[in-house]
Amino acid sequence: MFTRGLFKQSLFISSIAGIFLTCQVTYAAPSYSMKGPRDVTWADFLGLNVQLQWFPEQSYRYQIAKLKELELQWIRIGLNWDRMEPQAGQWQWTDFDRLMQVVEEEELKPLIYMVGSAPHATSAPTGVSNPDQYPPTNPQLFANSFATLASRYPYVTAWQVWNEQNIPPFWQPMENPWQYQQLLESTLTTLAIVRPDATQVIGGHAYYSQMPVLGGYMFEALYHLGSLNPNRVNAYHPYTQEAEGDYSGAGDFIINANGLNQNLRLLSGGPIWATEFGWSSYPGPVELQPIIGEQGQADHMLRRLALMSAMDYDRIFLFALNDLDARATVRDQFYGLLRLDGSEKPAYQALKRFLQVTSASMTPLDPPAFANAPEGMISIAWQRADGRWLWMFWAQEDGTVQLQRNGSGTLYNPLQGTNQSVNSNGAGITINVTRELQMLVL
Repeated sequence: MFTRGLFKQSLFISSIAGIFLTCQVTYAAPSYSMKGPRDVTWADFLGLNVQLQWFPEQSYRYQIAKLKELELQWIRIGLNWDRMEPQAGQWQWTDFDRLMQVVEEEELKPLIYMVGSAPHATSAPTGVSNPDQYPPTNPQLFANSFATLASRYPYVTAWQVWNEQNIPPFWQPMENPWQYQQLLESTLTTLAIVRPDATQVIGGHAYYSQMPVLGGYMFEALYHLGSLNPNRVNAYHPYTQEAEGDYSGAGDFIINANGLNQNLRLLSGGPIWATEFGWSSYPGPVELQPIIGEQGQADHMLRRLALMSAMDYDRIFLFALNDLDARATVRDQFYGLLRLDGSEKPAYQALKRFLQVTSASMTPLDPPAFANAPEGMISIAWQRADGRWLWMFWAQEDGTVQLQRNGSGTLYNPLQGTNQSVNSNGAGITINVTRELQMLVL
């Protein structure tokens, strides 16, 4: 149903004359003073992956209410073609029609993707247990059914073609850029006919679009096949072990994502969305992701949100709003901000505090000057909607910095839910830095 495996490579992505290159990442703990490329309005920038169709109406209405408490609007919904149309032309509309009616009434903004081959269309060999994970025999079959969905729900403005097609769990027997490109072109050509208003979104590539069997990057292959252009949204899923990357202290997420985004701006010119990222709070046994618990999930999420807000993304979708039941794998059951019973995890509470401190929108500012930074310090500055100065920071090692700025304000720790007053002295403001995200408002 879901695969959140971590395909790790110590890769640096850069471009020379339009070619994707790889280099080794260093393992030092670099420091970063970052300035965002544009204003951030959270209601438009941050969305949540949801599996509302897994739940009865009373439950998904509650989940929507919790989403709206965060003052967010964007949601991403995945539909399995084999379940929506188990036989050719025989659609299972009733429950999803009702869900989409509620989504429209609540004025949410859905991104919908369809993935998996229906039984009448799969190229899977006879007798395999996972026929949906093979591409369709004819890409136009998928395109026609995709267009049927898009026509039925005109309220939905953003449509995404497949999911994580660059890894075998979603494209059997192995990733195939040419096959996916045929599916993509057939589908988007058909979508443009029936819904010329729709935002076209390329299927979210796992990680940075690495192809584990073929090698190389599927984004690069799609570029050479002519499928990257300014009218399509580029999407990928930067899952990593920690907020800053797979290797503690290396900052490899920052390096890899910045490199990939620079390539995509150069070679495509289209928007860049991270349509999944997140961490599971699962209890084990260990499956690819270390056990970090609910507090660790919240900690990683906060630092990643701070980073991504200051990086070159047009929209990001956290995975996910709610935990799932045993139909998902143990690890995949626990990615939610809410537990299966709807109760709030620390991640939900921390996100709510984070959004309250940042305010609804922020304007990027040059990062501040400070002395004696501890190892691996990350520093990001903003101006809030009310005009106040906001500084986000943390480090790989605890330490103390002397911020060269005067004034008085409040220092927040959104993970712990604490705050304290701060005031400048003759030399500026003395700040204790920890591994947890802190937010100073002056």
